[in-house]
Amino acid sequence: MPVEVTRAALRGLIATLLLALAIALGSRKLAHFDAALVAYTFAVLFATFGLTYRYAMWLSRPPTALYWRRGWQAFFRRGARLRNVRSWLLRIGRDVLANRFILQRDRLRGITHLLIMWGCALAVAITFPLVFGWLHFRPVPADLELYEAVVFGFPAFRFPHQSVVGFLLFHGLVWASFLVIAGVMLAMRRRMREESAGAVQRFAEDFMPLFLLFAVSVTGLMLTASYTWMKGYGFTFVSILHAVTVIATFIWLPFGKFFHIFQRPAQLGVGFYKDSGRDGERAHCRRCGHAFTSRMHVLDLIEVERQLGYRYELPGSEAEHYQWVCPPCRRTTFGIAQGLAWRGHRGGVPLGSGAGSLPTPRYANPGLAQGPLGDEDGENFHP
Repeated sequence: MPVEVTRAALRGLIATLLLALAIALGSRKLAHFDAALVAYTFAVLFATFGLTYRYAMWLSRPPTALYWRRGWQAFFRRGARLRNVRSWLLRIGRDVLANRFILQRDRLRGITHLLIMWGCALAVAITFPLVFGWLHFRPVPADLELYEAVVFGFPAFRFPHQSVVGFLLFHGLVWASFLVIAGVMLAMRRRMREESAGAVQRFAEDFMPLFLLFAVSVTGLMLTASYTWMKGYGFTFVSILHAVTVIATFIWLPFGKFFHIFQRPAQLGVGFYKDSGRDGERAHCRRCGHAFTSRMHVLDLIEVERQLGYRYELPGSEAEHYQWVCPPCRRTTFGIAQGLAWRGHRGGVPLGSGAGSLPTPRYANPGLAQGPLGDEDGENFHP
C-alpha cells in the first residue's frame, strides 16, 4: 500500500475519533444525546473519515502540496502578516461568504450559489449541534412560558416560546429548506436551458447533488407539515424517508461535487502566493524580455513538472527551460515552427532573447471586449 494512502487513512481515522470524542464530551457523556439520531451521527462520522482521507490524498499531489506549502509561507512571511490578516478577512467576506467570483461571471448564477450555500450553512449550523447533543432546548421549571437553550451542557439564554425569537429558532430548518429549494430550482433552470452548461454537464456531478438537496429539503418540509397541520399523519414514514435522504447525502459527500466545499477555502492560499509573487522578483521572458510572472512561480512550476515526470528543458537554448518563455512567445514560436515545417525546414526554432529576427508577439484583437478580463489578466498581458 502506498505511503500516502496509509497516511491519509490514518488522518481520516484520527479526525473521526476526535469528532466522536467531541460528541461524547459535548453531550455530557451522551446524557443529552438523542438515540433516535444515532444513524445521522454514524453517517456524519463516515463522511468525516471520507472527507479527511480524500483531502489528505488531494494534498499529497505535487501541485497541491506545493501551493499549500507556499500559501502558508506567504501568509506568515515577515513584514506582511498584519496585511495578510486584513486581506484574509476581506477575501473570506468577499470570495467565500459573498461569492463575488461567481457573481462576476453571471449574476443569476451567483444568486443561485448564494441561496444553496447559505441554506446549507444554516441547516448545518442547526442540525449538527442538535444531532451531536451539543445543543438542546428545555422548558424553564419556574416559568413554562420560557425555553432555555443549553449549549455543551451549560445554560446559554432564555426566550419565550411564543416570541419571534422562538419562532425563528424552532423553524430555522424551514427557512433553510426554502433557500435551498429556490437555489436548486434556479440551478435546474440553468442546467436545462443553457447550452454551455448542458454541453459539459454530467449526471453524477451536476444533477445528483441537486436531487439530493431537493429531497432533503422537501422531506424536511413534509415533516413540518405533518406535525403542524396534519396532527402527525404519516410522520413515521416521512421521518424514515427524510433520514434516508440525509444519510445518503452524507455518505455521498466525500465522493461527489460537494467535496469542493472543503477545497474552496484552500484557494485563499493561492491568493497569498500570488501576492508574494507580485512583491518578489519578476521572471522575464527569455525570448522577448517582458516580465510575465514571478520568478518564484517559474521555479515552482519547473520543480512540480520534474516531480510529475515531465521534462521541458531546452538544451542548447538561451531559454534553458520552456517555463522561462512567456505564453505569447510560446504561441508565436509554435506558429513559426509550423511555418518552417510547411517550407520543409526541419531545424529548431531559436528561443533566446538574442534572436532579433524573430517577431515579437503583437495583440491582434483591439476590438471591444477583447483582451484582459480582469486585473490579473492585465498584469500578465503585454502587446
